[in-house]
Amino acid sequence: MTMSTPRSITLLATLLALLPILVRAQPEMPVEQWKGKTILLVGAHPDDDSGSYGTLAMLRANGNEVFVLLLTTGNVGTGDPDMTRDWLAKIRRQEELSALAELGIPEDHYINLGYTDGMVEFADREEVVKRLVRWYRKIKPDVLFAFEPGYGYQRWHKADHRAASYLAADAARAAEWRLLFPGQIIHEGLEAHQVEAYMFYSSTEPNTEVDISKYIEQKIAARTKHISQFSAAFNKYMGPDPKDLKRADRKVFLERMNRARTGDMLEHFRYYKGPPDGIGSQRR
Repeated sequence: MTMSTPRSITLLATLLALLPILVRAQPEMPVEQWKGKTILLVGAHPDDDSGSYGTLAMLRANGNEVFVLLLTTGNVGTGDPDMTRDWLAKIRRQEELSALAELGIPEDHYINLGYTDGMVEFADREEVVKRLVRWYRKIKPDVLFAFEPGYGYQRWHKADHRAASYLAADAARAAEWRLLFPGQIIHEGLEAHQVEAYMFYSSTEPNTEVDISKYIEQKIAARTKHISQFSAAFNKYMGPDPKDLKRADRKVFLERMNRARTGDMLEHFRYYKGPPDGIGSQRR
């Protein structure tokens, strides 16, 4: 008979104590069954939403309203020495709109706050939160998709992603208090709004899987629109269509996109429900 050590007993007791919390973290209703909800995804750049395209396509097909709000125009992300910021901003706007169209998300459900790529951390934080709060109060999302800000720790992301993760969460907290940015309520006719639940992507501790097998073709088609980021066009942009790439580059690009068909048919998130003050707490 093997005797348990005090340390192993303590560890087991801790895991058993956490089990109900971990189970409770899962959506009461599977994401695949969500209907009639308003969904808002907040990201930093055009294409930040691409890892959630299968879930967004499914939610849209199931009768949910889906909005995408991005902080920057993506006007810096290129290795092309002949590219300009203005040209790249226009390219990436069209790529994003074309991708969303593949998912059934209309153009008027896309919002871009227009900040410069790579500089969100240096923008006026209060002003960014105020602008986000205005959209939260207008759209009134039931569920907010955002970068993982961290679960009991500070989640590392590259600069704009790191800023976006915290700004999205901070704005959710501010949106529910009517005495924060009261001019939006007094002069614009908006109302304080509390987000009910969160789906954090790019998480190292996901607790929710979404089966996107029925929507994999839409996800691939949408991701293919981001040719300036996901292909050799990153270094030399020739046009918005894969056929504009050199033959060898086109083959590599399409193979990369098509790998999803035989890859993971799941998208992973950390689901959280409750007041935004507890988003990063180990107690929830």
